[in-house]
Amino acid sequence: MKIGELAKRSGLSAHTIRYYERIGLLPYADRDGSSQRDYDAAILTWIAFLRRLKATGMPIREMVLYAELRNRGPVTEPERRALLEQHRDRVSEHIADLQANLLVLDAKISGYAGAEKGTGYHDAGTPNEGREPAGKRAAGARGD
Repeated sequence: MKIGELAKRSGLSAHTIRYYERIGLLPYADRDGSSQRDYDAAILTWIAFLRRLKATGMPIREMVLYAELRNRGPVTEPERRALLEQHRDRVSEHIADLQANLLVLDAKISGYAGAEKGTGYHDAGTPNEGREPAGKRAAGARGD
């Protein structure tokens, strides 16, 4: 398949596909009689995996390392596994942080819902409400 079709089917731009070839994430494509890139459909599975690594925050340099290890064959499976395990640990930590943040947001939203019903406290004013800007206060007056 030509680069345009690969771009459509993979969700990557043609520019990104060429970039990924240059840095070693994708193997260089075979060329047809007119020297245009000609990709095998099997590359779509590899691209889908790369997209997942990117979506989960794996740095490009680690993706390139993984691709290099993969190209060296089965002898590198322990290193690839270790690399993926380290990445999985980082993803799990990030998910835990996001879940903690979600709980705070849920609590804040509940506070607003309670305030609409006349119950509970929620952001009663802004932190500086009732305070004058520093230039309008008498010298030495703090307003706290």
